[in-house]
Amino acid sequence: MKLEGLRVIDLSLFLPGPQASLMMADHGASVIKVEPPGEGEPNRHIGAAIGGHTVFFRNTHRGKQSLCLNLKQAEAREALLRLAETADVFIEAFRPGVVDRLGVGYAAVSARNPRIVYCSISAFGQDGPYRDIPAHDLATEAYAGLVSLNLGNDGEPAMPHVPVADMAASLLAFGGIMMALLRREQTGRGDFIDISMHDSALSWTPNITGQVFAHGRAPVPKHERSLGGGAFYNIYRTRDGRHIVLGAQELKFVRTLLGEFGRPDLVALAERGPGPHQQPLIDFLRERFATRSRDEWVEWFAGRDIGFAPVKDLREAFDDPQAEARGMRLRDADGLEHIGLPVKFRDEPGTPRFTLPAIGEHNRLILRTLGYDDAAIDAMDKAR
Repeated sequence: MKLEGLRVIDLSLFLPGPQASLMMADHGASVIKVEPPGEGEPNRHIGAAIGGHTVFFRNTHRGKQSLCLNLKQAEAREALLRLAETADVFIEAFRPGVVDRLGVGYAAVSARNPRIVYCSISAFGQDGPYRDIPAHDLATEAYAGLVSLNLGNDGEPAMPHVPVADMAASLLAFGGIMMALLRREQTGRGDFIDISMHDSALSWTPNITGQVFAHGRAPVPKHERSLGGGAFYNIYRTRDGRHIVLGAQELKFVRTLLGEFGRPDLVALAERGPGPHQQPLIDFLRERFATRSRDEWVEWFAGRDIGFAPVKDLREAFDDPQAEARGMRLRDADGLEHIGLPVKFRDEPGTPRFTLPAIGEHNRLILRTLGYDDAAIDAMDKAR
């Protein structure tokens, strides 16, 4: 696998950091999850559980080892620094300044291992006026303007049910780590990577910043091309209370569908681009799509070259033959489901390891490799 031989230390909790290190574990890296004493990683306790673990934990921590250390103890900090001497990547997601106070910040770690690629993930980054504000995904999306774009039918901001800031930060952390590792091959030195969830969310807005940068004003979501201002990039309710979407605004699709519906006179509204002038077209399509059930529209659109999709719930999405064909729904030896690998290589494809560690399960194994004897390991365990 592509990352075989790579050792990753991950101190992060919840989603962005664990997701980044999961991608590395799935492609062969040895990932050591450093967990705090007590309940350990919060994902162990969040959401539905099956087979003795939560689904959240299963899909962020498969194939990793668990080292439980109380980093408030000097000997535990020294053990972590010794471990860092053997590692390639170090990930943390505390508030800025915490790892420095603990004595395991970039300066301390890189002094022991100049080749380390050290990635800090935080809500607002290591500097700026917001750096010390506590925040998770929702708050960073709110600061980044994304919540203001996510409006319900009542025109009020709605909960963004996909954690955009979390996942964007995770992917950018992963990409930054890979770039730093590549550069290390030429320089022999690692680097420090500062990933902000707020930065990450802002970076995902190139298709909706037109009004912001061209005219200095916030967009009106319902008038924007990809936010509801276009009839052919919109959501429609069907007769059975389900929904379908039109997801392609190219005029060839517009002409095809409106021709099929006997309303070529409405094409001119789409030709003018998105905006309130398209409302009569949207109203017509709402009325038309309300005449059949979702599945009847699926059958009707089959074979027609028009950007269309049924709105599936998440259970349907993972049961979909496309997800099955692409290996995005996996089953382990016990028949339990897992999210598959989105990065697919022709050579050396990733192979997820479905083992899940207990808190501190690998303490003795890992600490022995660092030169600690059983008495020292027992002493650290008692101090947790």
